[in-house]
Amino acid sequence: MASGKSGQRIEPSFGGDDDGDEFRVDASDRVTAGGRKPLKRAKASEGRGKRETRGRPAKRGGGRGGSGGGFFGLVRRLAYWCIVLGIWGAIGVGGLVLYYGARMPSATSWSIPDRPPNVKILAVNGDIIANRGATGGEALALEDMSPYIPQAVIAIEDRRFYSHFGVDPLGLVRAMLTNLTSGRMVQGGSTLTQQLAKNLFLSPERTLERKVQEVLLAFWLEQKYTKDQILAMYLNRVFFGSNAYGVEAASRRYFNKSARDVNLGEAAVLAGLLKAPSRLSPARDPEAAEARAQVVLGAMREEGYVTDAEIKTAMSQTPTRAKSFWSGAEHYVADMVMDQLPGMIGEVKQDLVIDTTIDLTLEKKAEEVIAATLDAEGGKLNASQAALVSIDGTGAIRALVGGRDYAESQFDRASKAKRQPGSAFKPFVYAAALEIGRTPMSVRNDAPVRIGNWTPENYDQKYRGEVTLADALANSLNTIAAQLVMEVGPQNVVQLAHRMGIDSEMQANASIALGTSEVTLVELTSSYAPFMNGGFKATPHVIRRISTADGTVLYENTYDNPPRVLDPAIVSEMNRMMVRVLTNGTGKKARLPGWEAAGKTGTTQSFRDALFVGYTSNLTTGVWFGNDDGKSMKKVTGGGLPAKAWHDFMVAAHEGLSPSPLFGTTGVQPVFDEGGMAAAGETAPDGLMGGDPEAFPAPPAGVDGTAAVEQVRPAEQAGGPIPPAGVGETTGTTRRTTLFELLTGG
Repeated sequence: MASGKSGQRIEPSFGGDDDGDEFRVDASDRVTAGGRKPLKRAKASEGRGKRETRGRPAKRGGGRGGSGGGFFGLVRRLAYWCIVLGIWGAIGVGGLVLYYGARMPSATSWSIPDRPPNVKILAVNGDIIANRGATGGEALALEDMSPYIPQAVIAIEDRRFYSHFGVDPLGLVRAMLTNLTSGRMVQGGSTLTQQLAKNLFLSPERTLERKVQEVLLAFWLEQKYTKDQILAMYLNRVFFGSNAYGVEAASRRYFNKSARDVNLGEAAVLAGLLKAPSRLSPARDPEAAEARAQVVLGAMREEGYVTDAEIKTAMSQTPTRAKSFWSGAEHYVADMVMDQLPGMIGEVKQDLVIDTTIDLTLEKKAEEVIAATLDAEGGKLNASQAALVSIDGTGAIRALVGGRDYAESQFDRASKAKRQPGSAFKPFVYAAALEIGRTPMSVRNDAPVRIGNWTPENYDQKYRGEVTLADALANSLNTIAAQLVMEVGPQNVVQLAHRMGIDSEMQANASIALGTSEVTLVELTSSYAPFMNGGFKATPHVIRRISTADGTVLYENTYDNPPRVLDPAIVSEMNRMMVRVLTNGTGKKARLPGWEAAGKTGTTQSFRDALFVGYTSNLTTGVWFGNDDGKSMKKVTGGGLPAKAWHDFMVAAHEGLSPSPLFGTTGVQPVFDEGGMAAAGETAPDGLMGGDPEAFPAPPAGVDGTAAVEQVRPAEQAGGPIPPAGVGETTGTTRRTTLFELLTGG
């Protein structure tokens, strides 16, 4: 109870009777000094059990549908505040866009950056050997790619690519919800256009500024280019792992084929790589790559790109297993091309096409032969590496294998490794001797030799007495080679070797007779080519032509006008001598059925290196076996593994060709001093072809053989330089002199 100002008692105005009616105070019911008026009964209009407190307006309409509250009121209030917040949010976003957009260069200056130049390297028949450059592959037009590639990428990366305007709000919302429900980053909301914008113009850092700029650039790309152009740019630039940028590079890297020929399963693997190129690489984890490819195939089916039957076929394929690096011996060739390119045209600033001299059929056969020989016998003979190079008469390299497996080791042992050639160097010694008048019939004494403190010995440590130079070369007698070097002069031997094509520096000493100066297999092999082609220098080369992508020729050299480096008479005699290396000498395992071939074996000290270099009228090929660390093999000589590998390769290389003789080996009869013919019953030089060890009969005592019929060269001078005392006696006219006089030319 309360008292008013006049002391009157005021009763409360709420309460109700049993029938539920409420009591209300009308404006006319005033409290007077004399008491109070009775309360008027008001009919309940809001429903039973409803009361209003004093001072509150009565509800109208009743229940939850009232205009002042309830569910719909809450919805209206939420909608109101959403609109308000949306407006302010739009203003804020607009401000950020304006701010970060103002920090970017003017849109009029925007342009697509040039793709890094690619160097496409081709074989003689136009097939691709490799692509080199920062991207690892050339750019392809969208219509030139396998259709599965763009379908797979769109299905897994941007399903609404052809319908959005650069940014996909639905895809962004979907990605946000998926990431929220999973509690981790599962999907990205960026479109292919946004990804292209980021790859072309922006850094990979994740900042608000970069994201805003990415969106602006995506809008610009969509406005300036068609969808197909954007998709083509993306597919030719996106990173696929293993230093492969673009679908062509990735296809050749993982499948060893062009993106033009990729099948459904392979396209799914490529598209799956985009999520995590390194982690999902088939070279690193083929199972993970295959699992991701299955997800891509499911997405393609959902989008209607492929049928269930096609999916079944693709899923039944064996998972792709790629090597950890580029594989194939042709990549040794590609590396050689890239090493030589700057010296020919300078810095590479545009896409180039390189036409090479490589025959891919021969290249594959050479690789197979090297691998097969090492697999069969390399382990038990402690030979872990090998190399092969094959050139034609112009010096064009037709095949080159720089090692056992390019994926395991990219070092080119054919063109970069310098090793002692051993006895494979002896043909240059004999050719120099022939140039000063010696002949294949000249006789020397195979006996112990002493040159200063050096005492060379034969491989078998046996001595044969008097032998012709032809026999000495066929059997690789070290004592005779040492004598000839001292007769000719070491410097003259070095000069002849340089003239014929060896570029490496060589030591002009007596031991050069046994090949102690180091050379590469490429230069050694090319230096044998003048014996094959009639005496002309064969400069080794692998690049024929360099052109731009539009066909403009920047460099071309056919090497069709080589200088003469050997007299034809010398070539003829050397060929007839080196034929005997295969028919009767140390290179018997290299003999070719139906083909006349010549060559020379080489073995270095302690069996560290073994070589065979030989030739037909068609090709000159050199083969090396050994170990990178220089460890000794188990008695592997040039007449062993190298000769067998040479034989297997050359048989395949000459398949289907008509045999032809070597230069100057037919139709020549031996003539001795003063024009006298060989005695009756003695074997003519053609007997070399039958392997007759007496093909070059010994001349009469005290007389050296002279030139053959129709061959012009200086006769052996009676006073010419010969070995000093203690080096070994000769059967020709002798004149004692001193070692000093020999070395100084006195």
